[in-house]
Formats: sequence, C-alpha cells, structure tokens
Amino acid sequence: MQHNVLILDFGSQYTQLIARRVRELNIFCEIFPFNHFPNDLSSYKAVILSGSPYSVRSDDALHPDLSQIRGKLPLLSVCYGAQYLAHFSGGEVAPSNTREYGRANLSYIKRDELFFEGIPDNSQVWMSHSDTIKKLPTNGIRLASTHDVENAAYRIEGETTYAIQFHPEVYHSTDGKQMLENFLVKIAHVPQNFTPNAFVEEIVTEMKEKIGNDKVVLGLSGGVDSTVAAVLLNRAIGKNLYCIFVNNGLLRKNEFQNVLNQYEGMGLNVKGVDASQRFYDALAGVTEPELKRKAIGNAFIEVFDDEAHKIEDVKWLAQGTIYPDVIESVSVKGPSATIKSHHNVGGLPDFMKLKIVEPLRMLFKDEVRRVGATLGIDSELLGRHPFPGPGLSIRILGDITLEKVRILQEVDAVFIDGLKAAGLYDKVWQAGAILLPVNSVGVMGDERTYEKVVALRAVESTDGMTADWVHLPYDFLMKVSNDIINKVKGVNRVVYDISSKPPATIEWE
Repeated sequence: MQHNVLILDFGSQYTQLIARRVRELNIFCEIFPFNHFPNDLSSYKAVILSGSPYSVRSDDALHPDLSQIRGKLPLLSVCYGAQYLAHFSGGEVAPSNTREYGRANLSYIKRDELFFEGIPDNSQVWMSHSDTIKKLPTNGIRLASTHDVENAAYRIEGETTYAIQFHPEVYHSTDGKQMLENFLVKIAHVPQNFTPNAFVEEIVTEMKEKIGNDKVVLGLSGGVDSTVAAVLLNRAIGKNLYCIFVNNGLLRKNEFQNVLNQYEGMGLNVKGVDASQRFYDALAGVTEPELKRKAIGNAFIEVFDDEAHKIEDVKWLAQGTIYPDVIESVSVKGPSATIKSHHNVGGLPDFMKLKIVEPLRMLFKDEVRRVGATLGIDSELLGRHPFPGPGLSIRILGDITLEKVRILQEVDAVFIDGLKAAGLYDKVWQAGAILLPVNSVGVMGDERTYEKVVALRAVESTDGMTADWVHLPYDFLMKVSNDIINKVKGVNRVVYDISSKPPATIEWE
C-alpha cells in the first residue's frame, strides 16, 4: 500500500477528520500514535501533527520524537502541534485569557504565501484550545492572525514546516480543505493518486499474491462492508472464496431471502444458513444487553465454525474490518500503543485458527461505498443503512420472544418502506424501530386496548461517532404512525426519538 502522508495522533477528537479530509484530496494517509510510528519514513512525502486534549505546559505533555521528521519532511502542525513547536523551540505558550473555542475569522493573512493561496480575507476558522502562542519559535514567521489570536499560523524559515492554531479539518473552517491542499499538493508535492480504481487494482493484486491458491471463508452480513470485501476477494481469487450468510432470526422482515437473491445476481459463492432457532434458544430469558450480544456472538461462532469445517482446507478468514475499527484500537498514551486486529465476529480467529485477511482495513466507510460503486455493486445495496450485528435483539428491550420479533419486523418494514416511498431513505444515515417493554392504553373502534409502544429512530451522521436526530416531516410521521397501528397487530402507540448522540446512543441498548 502506498503511504504518502503520515498523521501523528496526540489524542485529538478530530484526528480522524484530518485523515478524511486528506483522503478527499485523493491522497493516501495513515494515522499512528505520536510515540509509535514506523521507523522507515522513506515512503512518506509529508507529516501532519494532530491536536490534543493535553497542554504543552503540563507535566504530562506529549513529547514526539521529531528527529527524523522536522527539517527532513514537509511538516504541518495543527493546534497542539503548533504549540509544541513553539514551546520547545524558543517560543512561548501561555494560558489564554479566555478559552479560544469556536468560530473565528482571519483578520490578517500574509500574502504571497503558498499556504494561503486562494484563501479570502476574513476566512472563517475553528479554534479549540485553552493555551495560546505568545511568542513564535526561533525563525518563526507569522502568516495569519485572528482578532484574538495573533499567531494563528506561522512557518519556520529554512524548513518546510508550517503550524496553525486552528483546525482546518472541521466543517466550520470554511477554507480548511483548500489550506490542506495548498500544503500537501503545492508545498509538499504529494501525488493525488489515491482513487477507488487505483485502490481496487492495488488490493486485488495484493490479495492474489497474499492468498495464492488457498481457500478463504467470509461471513456475510448483508451490509456494505462485508459485501464490498466479498466482491473484491471474488475478483482476486474467484471460486476459492466461500461466503456464508447466517440467518440469526433477528434480521429485518424477509431480509434473509432478499439478500441471498441479491448475492446470487453478483456471481458470489454464497451459502445461506438458517440458524434462527439456535439463536432463539441461546437468547431464551436473557434481558441484559451485553449478555444478549455475547449469546448471539457465541451462537454465531458455533454456527460459522460448523459451516466452515464443511469446506476442506480453508486457510483464511476474511473480514470486512474498516479503518475506523483499526484507529479505535490505537492509544496515544503509554508505550504499548499497538494496532490490534479488530474482529467483526469476536473471538472467531483464535477459535478457528485461521489466518486473517482484511481487504478494506485502510478505508473509511464513505471510501468503501465509492470502491463498491467502482466494482459495479448495486447502488441500493451500497446505500443500505447500517444495521447492528446483534440485529433486532438490541432493539427489543427486555427478553426476546418470537412474537416480539414478529411485531418489530413488521413495524420496521412499515417504517423503512415508508421512508423509501417518501424519498427520505437516502437522506437518513440510519433508521429503525425499537420495541419498548411498555404497554399503553388505547382505543381501537369502541374497544379498549392494552398493547405495545414502539419508538421510531432516524439519525443523520457521517461515521456514527456523533449523530443528530432527523427532522422528519410531521405529515410523514403522522402517516407512518397510522400505518403501523393499523397494520401491525399488538401495537397501539408510536413515539419518535428526538435524542442526539451524545448524550444518547443511536441504538437503545
């Protein structure tokens, strides 16, 4: 895999965003902890230092070893990085009189500087720090200021080193992407060659060399990640890929057969296994969410292992692990900061003694979709909302019964079909229904009812880390509520969840 840009993480909540913005420029980049990055930097064309929740003035300030970077590679230091260079290189960092957080505007920009080429006067930027640079480091040249922050941006004379106290990666920095492009393309001369087509060609070649003529087994979920991973591997190794799609009885209405039909049309070697009863037995009487997840995970391992053993001489287990899974395994604190393999099915690799192959491990979710489109995967499948691994079990609060599953499947189908019919499905990141352990009094006809309450949930997000509830039209909510109550026996009340994440989660359990 090409390298190009190294991002050193100091624990900022925005580090992933830096990577996403760089990728949007068709430039490949990788995130490593500041204290645990590759020794060989020969393939990297530039380095970016992230922000951090820490202060450079504190006793536990994070100290990167920049001996192989500074002055040798183009370097962009963001927020903490900018303060670090100042504090330890002859400048001065002091507490701000007021916390500098939120929108600000560049009141001064030094012209004829490549970094700010094409950036208009008064450009809006996003600040997030409680310290500020009072004095620039040795050979520092001020490039930009805001009304409150004199040294908002600077460069080091005699080096290709730039530093900014604001966050160009966030949406609120209106010209942030242009600044990143100026630094990476115009100053560091990083090639813009990371495209979906290039990725497909590179990863297919890599998979062919890695796997050879060995057999690979892959657990399909019907979701975007496992599907794209399957199509990529199918292109690389063809008939040696064996896909298993397990019905845990907790999928959406008719989903098992619908997904199998979709896969059949894609030329994949897929075996569907209906193990619903095995999962229901494992969940009998279980109410605690984590215990539900464990029961489902264990049952899946057993079923998947049984099926995999029916295939002779399988050497590899393929997984749809994506880059956020990898990043979340990285800690910036402590010497043991290593990247561990994330398992989409917990414990499966050790249990089965198979080697792991993860063709998507360097891609973000939006990149997976773009690669999927390049591979010719149906847009409806690529546009599917995320769906939890434990399925409807974590959308049924309390114990799991066949009747509860039936009710929720029917409610979910009315809701999702309604979103599609109203042209709202693609405007929502994730939607679903939750069956509450609550009965409410209702009136249907002239009769008193005492039936279930369901909550509808629809959120907008980019990666699931944060999410806002979607302002669905009242007319739509009124219609879907009526449809659910009229069509789904056992439900007499519908509510809509208007909680954002944080403080709530997307799922209820």
